[in-house]
Amino acid sequence: MVKKAENILVGISIGDLNGIGSEVVLKTFEDARMLELCTPIIFANVKLLSFVKKSFQSTTTLHGIDKLDQAIPGKINVLNVWKEGVDVRLGQSDEKAGEYAIKSFIAATEALKEGTIDVLVTAPINKYNIQSEAFQFPGHTDYLNQELEGNALMLMVQDNLRVGLLTDHIPLSEVAAHLTEELIVKKIETIKQTLIQDFSINKPKIAVLGLNPHCGDGGVIGNEDDAILKPALRKLFDKGTLVFGPFPADGFFGSNQYEKYDAIIATYHDQGLIPFKTLSFGKGVNFTAGLHKVRTSPDHGTAYDIAGKGIADYNSFKEAVYLAIDIFHSRNQYAEISAKPLRIKEK
Repeated sequence: MVKKAENILVGISIGDLNGIGSEVVLKTFEDARMLELCTPIIFANVKLLSFVKKSFQSTTTLHGIDKLDQAIPGKINVLNVWKEGVDVRLGQSDEKAGEYAIKSFIAATEALKEGTIDVLVTAPINKYNIQSEAFQFPGHTDYLNQELEGNALMLMVQDNLRVGLLTDHIPLSEVAAHLTEELIVKKIETIKQTLIQDFSINKPKIAVLGLNPHCGDGGVIGNEDDAILKPALRKLFDKGTLVFGPFPADGFFGSNQYEKYDAIIATYHDQGLIPFKTLSFGKGVNFTAGLHKVRTSPDHGTAYDIAGKGIADYNSFKEAVYLAIDIFHSRNQYAEISAKPLRIKEK
């Protein structure tokens, strides 16, 4: 059964209450046309959001609910995950903000697992103040990977530019030790599958960036590219995956080589995200590939320095909602096509 657009349930975790999360969420849905694309359900507290929206003179009307089945299409639904009052200190990092960000996120993740929401869009958190005895994960992705038993991979998306990571939130000094043939093969196979099922690209072309300057210059500046990356890529290519590289990372984007590929895979976080954020012009989206559920988020953080000033740019969050909906549709179409038996006409 194909869902009507407005009935696609977009669950939203509210993120750090002291950051710009609430602002970009509410600004996104000030445009009534967004409610024709989906039914938003914000996991937070309606009284708290009613207070926060006054800080930037939001015109949104909120519909508070206590159960998910009370959500109404055409309205901005706020599921009351908690009832107690919470002090909001816009622009400041504190443990309470982190605690309630995780309450929202865990409740939204549970709804995603149960299928009572269709997709999840997460507002920004502070990776430091979310840490507690009950939650010891570097961020959203690692928790989702555990709860959804997947092979999570961070894929940054803006139109046809897609940048994935072999390693993400680990110290730079540990990157080389994490690069194994098993990891490389696993991540590239995940990217290939997501390009096919989530972006409807039948034969994706994938580029991989080298770890060392000039891909090691034949071992003069490190041997990881020759000893680990190249053999793994050759094995994948021989099995039919259109993967190319490793390419020296310094000139790859400046020479526009990235335009020839459906996805680019960087070996570590900043190698991929610095050029991506430079090229995406504030409209980039973080998509968690490799899970059987859809999760996206904006490509920015809590932005404490502008929280409460009403000047936060909501375009990245809006694009995250759009992408989640598009991928939901693509997966349904892919599943429908895959389920149909191949019929060969008799001569």
